Amino acid sequence: MSNTFGKLFTLTTFGESHGAAIGGVVDGMPAGIDVDLDFIQNELARRRPGQSRITTDRKEPDQVELLSGIFEGKTTGAPIGFIVRNTNQHSKDYDNIRNLFRPSHADYTYYEKYDVRDHRGGGRSSARITISRVVAGALAKLVLQKKGITITAYTSQVGEIEIDKDYHRHNLNLIENNAVRCPDPEKAKQMESLIAQIKQEGDTIGGVISCVIKGCPVGLGEPEFGKLHAQLGAAMLSINAVKGFEYGEGFAGASWRGSQQNDLFISTDHKIHTQTNHSGGIQGGISNGEDIYFRVAFKPVATLLQEQQTVDKDGKQTSIDVRGRHDPCVLPRAVPIVEAMAAMTILDSILLDRSEKNIL
Repeated sequence: MSNTFGKLFTLTTFGESHGAAIGGVVDGMPAGIDVDLDFIQNELARRRPGQSRITTDRKEPDQVELLSGIFEGKTTGAPIGFIVRNTNQHSKDYDNIRNLFRPSHADYTYYEKYDVRDHRGGGRSSARITISRVVAGALAKLVLQKKGITITAYTSQVGEIEIDKDYHRHNLNLIENNAVRCPDPEKAKQMESLIAQIKQEGDTIGGVISCVIKGCPVGLGEPEFGKLHAQLGAAMLSINAVKGFEYGEGFAGASWRGSQQNDLFISTDHKIHTQTNHSGGIQGGISNGEDIYFRVAFKPVATLLQEQQTVDKDGKQTSIDVRGRHDPCVLPRAVPIVEAMAAMTILDSILLDRSEKNIL
C-alpha cells in the first residue's frame, strides 16, 4: 500500500477503524515550532463522530498522544509519532457482512487486490483513518500560522441546496456556528433539516466543500508534473468519498471567452496583483500571491441503512442489510480534513520552494 503523503513534509499513517489505534509519523516538521496541543485537539474535535444529530452516533474522544519529536513544548526536527486510540468499537455489527461486498464500498476491490480484507467498518478503507491527516494537518497549520497563511474550508452545498460560490459574499467567521459548517445561516438550517430527514430515511446525501487559502507567497508549485493545483487535487482526491476537484472558476469557466477569463495585472504599492482572480491564485501551476480557492465534491456515503442487492465472495447473488453507526452526510466532519490536506500540501510546497533557492 502507499501510505505516505508528501515529499519533504511527509505523513505516514497506520491503523484501522476497529484496530487498537489510528496513528502516524510526521517527518520534515521544522524545528523550534511551539506545539499547541489544545489547537491540535480542537482540530480533532471538529472531525470526531457524535458531534450533532446529523452525524454518526459513534462516541469517540479521539484524544491524541504525541510520542516523539517534541521537547519542552517545541518541535525538535525529529519525526513526530502519534496515536489516537479507538475506544468505542461495535465490531459485531459487521459479522453479517463478513463474506459480502457492500455496494460502492472498497470491499470488493480490496479483496481482489490483497486476497484479504478487514470487514469491520472497512478496516483500512474506513474514513476513521483520516484522524492521522487531521493531526498532521494541525501541525502544518502551526507552521503556516507563523507565515501568515490561513486555510478555511466550509460546506457550500448539500444535495441541491447551495450557497453563492463567491466566498467574498460570506462571513467565514460564522462557519463553526452551526452543525453543517456553512457560512450562510439560513442555508445552513435548510441543509441540516435535509440531512436529518435523509438520516431518518436510512439514506445518505453528498455535496461540496469549498476552501480558501490566504497569504500564500508567489512561487509555490513544481512544474512540469508537480503543479500546485495538481498537488492540491491529488491531496483532495485521496480523501474518502471525494469524486471531484476544481479550482478557480473550474468547469464553469470552460464556457467563457479568453477576454472574460484573463486576470489583468496591475501594480499597487510597488507590488504586482491581478484585477480579478478567475485563476484561483495559481497560474502556470505556480501560486501568484492571490487567494487560492477550490471546491471538492463528495459523493453520498456508500453505507445505507436499507436492504440492497449484492454478491458474496463466491459471486452468489444475495441481499445485504448493513448495521452500525454511520454518517448520513460526510461533509460537516470532512471540513477539517480538507483543511488538513491543504495545509500539508502548502507546507510541503513551501519547503520544496526553499530547497530550490540559490543560497550561495
